[in-house]
Amino acid sequence: MNPGLSRGPLWAMIAGAALISTTGVLVKYAHVPPTVSAFWRMAFGGAMLAIALVAMRQWRATSWRDVIWMAPPALAFATDLFFWHRSILVIGPGLATLLGNLQVFLMALAGLWLHRERLGWRFLLGLAMAFGGLWLLVGQEWAGFTAGYRIGVFYGAFTAVCYTAYMLSFRHVQRERSTLDSSQLLAISSLLCALVLAVMCVGDGEAFAIPDLQSLLALVALGLVGQCLGWVLISRAMPKLPTSLVGLLLLLQPVLAFLMDVALFHRATRPVEWLGLVLSLGGIFVGSLRGATPEQRQADLAEEPPQ
Repeated sequence: MNPGLSRGPLWAMIAGAALISTTGVLVKYAHVPPTVSAFWRMAFGGAMLAIALVAMRQWRATSWRDVIWMAPPALAFATDLFFWHRSILVIGPGLATLLGNLQVFLMALAGLWLHRERLGWRFLLGLAMAFGGLWLLVGQEWAGFTAGYRIGVFYGAFTAVCYTAYMLSFRHVQRERSTLDSSQLLAISSLLCALVLAVMCVGDGEAFAIPDLQSLLALVALGLVGQCLGWVLISRAMPKLPTSLVGLLLLLQPVLAFLMDVALFHRATRPVEWLGLVLSLGGIFVGSLRGATPEQRQADLAEEPPQ
C-alpha cells in the first residue's frame, strides 16, 4: 500500500462500492413488481437520508425553487430505475449493472458536446474494449436469446442513457442553481423520484403492498444501501483518494454484482463470458480516465450520485 494513502478512506470506498453492488440482488429478493421496488427504494432512502440530515442539524431551509430545479433529475432517475429494475429481473443483476456502467462513455460524449472536452485515445480504447467485452457476453449468442431477454439487454443499455441524463441535470442544479449541500439535494431528488414512480405504479395498476417480511427487509435495505449509506461512504472517501484508484474501486460495484448473480442466482457463465466481463470492466476503467486532469476528474467523481 502507498505509505501516503490513508486506510480509512480506502476501506470506506471499498465498503461503499460493495454495499451499492447489492442493490440489484435486493431488487430480486424484494419479490414485488420492478416499479414498486423502485418506488419503495426511493421513498425509504429519501426519507432516511432526510431524517439523518435533520438529526445531524445539516438540513437547510429549502425553497420551492430548489424543489422545482430538482424535478428534472428526479424524472430522469425515475426513468432510469423503471428500466434498470426491469432489466435486473430479466437478465440478472450482474449484466444489468454492467450495462448501466456504460454511462461512463455517454458522459464523455456529453462533455464533448456541451463543453468541447477532448476525448483522446483513452476514450476510444476503452470504448473498443467495453463493446468487445459485451459482444463476448451477449453478442455471440444473440440469435439464441428469447425476445424477452433481448429486451432486457436493451433496458439495461437505456438505463445508462437515463442515468447520464440524471447526472448531467443533477450537476447543473448543484453547480448553477442551488447552494444546498449535495446530500440534501439527493434527499429532495429521491423523494421527488418516489412521487414520479408512484404515479407510474398507479398508471400501471400496480399495488404498493409489501407481501411479506423478506420483501420489507429487502426494500428497506435497498433504500438504506442504495440511497444512503453506500453513497455517504463513497462521497466522503473520494476526495481523499487518487483519481485512478477511485475509478478502479468503483468497478467493484459491477464486479461484485456479477459474482453475486453467479453465486446466488446460478447464472451460467462460460469462460468466454468471464473474458468478456474482464474486457468490459477494463474498458470502463480506461474510458473513465479519458484524459481529464486529476483535479478535474476528482471533482467530477465527488459529485456523481449513486446508481
